[in-house]
Amino acid sequence: MYESAPYEGFQVKTSFKDLKIILILACIVIGILIGFSIGILTILNRINELQNRISNLENRISAIQFTDCSVVTIYTSDGNFSLSELYEKVRDSVVLITGTIVQYDIFYRPYYSTTQGSGFVYLFEDQFVVITNYHVVSNAHDITVRFRSGNAYPADLKGFDPYSDLAVLTVKAPLEEFKPLKIVSSSTLKVGDPVVAIGNPYGLAGSMSSGIVSALGRTITEDLTGGYPIANCIQTTAPINPGNSGGPLLNLRGEVVGITTAIVKDSQGLGFAIPSNTILREIESLIKKGYYDQHPWLGVTGMDVTYDLAKAMNVNVTYGWLIISTTPNGPAAKAGLQGGNKHVIIKGTRFVIGGDIIIGIDGFKISNGDDLFAFLEEYTRPGQTVTLTIIRSNQILNVPVTLEARPQLT
Repeated sequence: MYESAPYEGFQVKTSFKDLKIILILACIVIGILIGFSIGILTILNRINELQNRISNLENRISAIQFTDCSVVTIYTSDGNFSLSELYEKVRDSVVLITGTIVQYDIFYRPYYSTTQGSGFVYLFEDQFVVITNYHVVSNAHDITVRFRSGNAYPADLKGFDPYSDLAVLTVKAPLEEFKPLKIVSSSTLKVGDPVVAIGNPYGLAGSMSSGIVSALGRTITEDLTGGYPIANCIQTTAPINPGNSGGPLLNLRGEVVGITTAIVKDSQGLGFAIPSNTILREIESLIKKGYYDQHPWLGVTGMDVTYDLAKAMNVNVTYGWLIISTTPNGPAAKAGLQGGNKHVIIKGTRFVIGGDIIIGIDGFKISNGDDLFAFLEEYTRPGQTVTLTIIRSNQILNVPVTLEARPQLT
């Protein structure tokens, strides 16, 4: 009995110590829980932030996809233009042209093929016509024109000009089918201007593509031109494919600034169009006379001057257009212009050198053949006298030349 007090004191002391340990452990656990909670909250905040960013990104992607798949609006100094609205405005004016080509084998047995292209409706004075490329309807029989309505009608070749690859058709269709487009001057075009092409590539009627004017004043040649250049053409990035030929090249107001005509095989974003100035210049003659005979003619063949050619000729200019030959009794020959008289081989290729180098016409600098033929086509006519600035034997000469009309193709 007398030994129980010390024992109880020991028990009480031990309980306080255990309580202290428990409190310490509890504090540690609570601290861990608080730290864990703070960490979880931080992680959750970061997750929410990332989710918000992902949501914003998805919204932006959706907006881009919506823009690509629905209405594209182009902003210019003249106002806003929707390509969808532009298409709705002009689509009824673009037509599908088909014809039959008859050829014969060595036994004079006929075989048939189909030609196909595009065109557009135009109102000249009080007459509706369809304008297209000459190569679309050349040698074609049973030409038909199909309108946006789906109705097709027979057509006749009214006039054509192989030198510009232009043709005009008259169509036996009701007046309500004709929805004419307006043709405006191509002189206002600048490199970088947006353009739209509408046609029937591979027979896919009413297809639209867009791009920009990538160059002006280009010179191209086609099989039907007899080797003569088609000058002052528009180069564009608007995708053009077989079947687009003859369709309109439009500005953002839906006005015709050219007619799509050629592509470079296996190229990407490289198409050409006859400028609307050529159409406006020729349309009256094509409709009223059936042909156009006012292409100016120098009667020369030549090539662009390069550094290697200039070095071989020992001349001090590296630009201009070198005359290789002149046509007997042609305008250049009559004016005393001279072709080449010496054959040289430069890097494995044979050239004819020694002829006059044209570096100017009526004060306008000529850097290459594009410049020369674009100037002649745009600013001169047969019977007009122009002054050519040439280099001959390292001397600069001014030679007057009276232009003539190109010989008619047979």
